[in-house]
Amino acid sequence: MTNRLAGETSPYLRQHQDNPVHWWPWGDAALAEARSSGRPLLLSIGYSACHWCHVMAHESFENPEIAALMNRLFVNVKIDREERPDLDAIYQQALQHMGQHGGWPLTMFCTPDGQPFWGGTYFPPAPRYGRPGFPEVLQAIHDLWQRDRERVDHNVAALVDALAHDGGGDASPLTLEMLDRGAKAILSHVDMEHGGLGGAPKFPQPGLFDYLWRSAKRSKNSGLHQAVTLTLDRICQGGITDHLGGGFMRYSTDDVWLAPHFEKMLYDNGQLIDLLTLVWQDTQNPLFQTRIEECITWVSREMLAEGAAFAAALDADSEGHEGRFYTWKAQEIIDLLGPETARIFAQAYDVSIQGNWEGVNILNRSKPQGHEHEEQLAHSRTILLAARANRIRPGRDDKVLADWNGMMIAGLARAGFVFIRPDWLDMAERAFAVITDKMTLADDRLAHSLCQGQASHVGFADDLAHMARAALALYQATGKADYLTWAETWVAAADRHHWDKAKGGYFQVAHSASDVIVRTKTVMDAAVPSANGTMVQVLAILAQITDKPAYADRAQAVVTVFMDQFNDHFANMSALLTGFDLAVDPVLVTLPRNNAEMIDVVRHAALPNLIIRWTDEVMATLCRNSVCSAPTGSPADLARMLRGE
Repeated sequence: MTNRLAGETSPYLRQHQDNPVHWWPWGDAALAEARSSGRPLLLSIGYSACHWCHVMAHESFENPEIAALMNRLFVNVKIDREERPDLDAIYQQALQHMGQHGGWPLTMFCTPDGQPFWGGTYFPPAPRYGRPGFPEVLQAIHDLWQRDRERVDHNVAALVDALAHDGGGDASPLTLEMLDRGAKAILSHVDMEHGGLGGAPKFPQPGLFDYLWRSAKRSKNSGLHQAVTLTLDRICQGGITDHLGGGFMRYSTDDVWLAPHFEKMLYDNGQLIDLLTLVWQDTQNPLFQTRIEECITWVSREMLAEGAAFAAALDADSEGHEGRFYTWKAQEIIDLLGPETARIFAQAYDVSIQGNWEGVNILNRSKPQGHEHEEQLAHSRTILLAARANRIRPGRDDKVLADWNGMMIAGLARAGFVFIRPDWLDMAERAFAVITDKMTLADDRLAHSLCQGQASHVGFADDLAHMARAALALYQATGKADYLTWAETWVAAADRHHWDKAKGGYFQVAHSASDVIVRTKTVMDAAVPSANGTMVQVLAILAQITDKPAYADRAQAVVTVFMDQFNDHFANMSALLTGFDLAVDPVLVTLPRNNAEMIDVVRHAALPNLIIRWTDEVMATLCRNSVCSAPTGSPADLARMLRGE
């Protein structure tokens, strides 16, 4: 018995290849070993940039005594949640049905067939802070398995039954008024001083604030408008932003956006580029444009993988410490900039001798300040960034995920079109080409991951939905019909391989999936927008561009499936609600390809539900509220129509 992770492509799994734990990757071989040995499975699910995953690894999985206990009592399986989000979703839901909060690392105990009966998240190596020690947990679960199989079977039956329930009950039809009431209800939970929802920790939640923004624009609600712009302003000025290298961290550990969890995830940054661009079209806030430019510069500098696609994440830790790569001692800055320039920089970026976080400084611009030294500050940032490049870098998870790449491609496409940046569009197109060239499976399905030139054999509805959305974003930004074809191809593949013919909606895994205990079908957004919600957006846009009513019918069918969950969970269904908004209240402009003036008019239109359909004709038309205008060749007339005049 040895550790079997060395041959895996996942960077997260390879991080554990030298553990004394006899890890197996998920698969038939691990299940067969559990069945033949009569031992239960211990599933450990995490991801490469997860700080507490690293902590538990160092404390327990690298501990020879704890590893020996794990090896004797269990068949131990290590799973990369980013590589297998379907498995993660199943076991996270199981944990929630046990009455516990989900998260990572996830520790789940299962029968040899993979059915869960008990679990938790992080366990320390000895009892601490009210948590039992991991060795005690291992022994207790072993004793339960050996002596009380009836209780195990009862837990399994209850959990599997709960996991199989996917809604579909009776509910009132959704309306735009319901969306606006929901947005106002969420507004009451927004921190109107510091932005974001509630107190610590705070996540950027771009999908939720996109939903609030659309409601603000439609209902002309100034409170919603302020909630979104304030939140984005505080994020852009806070420590959650990398003020030297660009890009956004995953979340803030406090309620003022100062101290982030320092990992950088591709999905956060793709979604924030998209949302910041959308809001900039209305506000013209130069801060938002600057942060977009900085973020995309970071992506182009540090996140390219497999040629031209995008890597998944940067770790929070380096040299064994979270945030060491990004934080500064005041004396370091003085040595690099000189006393007077360092004083000006410190005043702008909240730097002090005592530090603003654990004795060091997290650069931020949250305090009110003037702008008289911006040129000098920019030069100082260049010097510090160059010095930072000599530090030991955080690890990079260089696998390419189709759904996360779709989010970044869509953000780049919108920003490239709005800010007239052909270089950004080129980045998006090159990444798109990697996905289509290297990650296409049989029957037009998509592989979920690509790493070291090897594509996985597993693909999910999320991949098809987010890449179809990216294709539509590129079509609208470039006018190239091939992207429209790809979007229709992937929707057809989702219908063929993932559609629930009995109840409607899209299963996360394909009909052919054989290594999951249940096929889940969720509409709840997690760190990324749900597949079903994203697919509604795709279908709504396709219905407008292609004039094919089947797409509108399918969008409505997906919405109907999940409406029984609206009253209790609407705040976690923002992708679906945005899709419904697009379906019910689209603004379709048919735009001449060769009229630069008209294209500029559309480029600056602050309409979240604007959909572009390209034409070789010389006249533009605008359709809204189920009524189309007369064709016009006048950019001024088109601008007035877009303003609703």
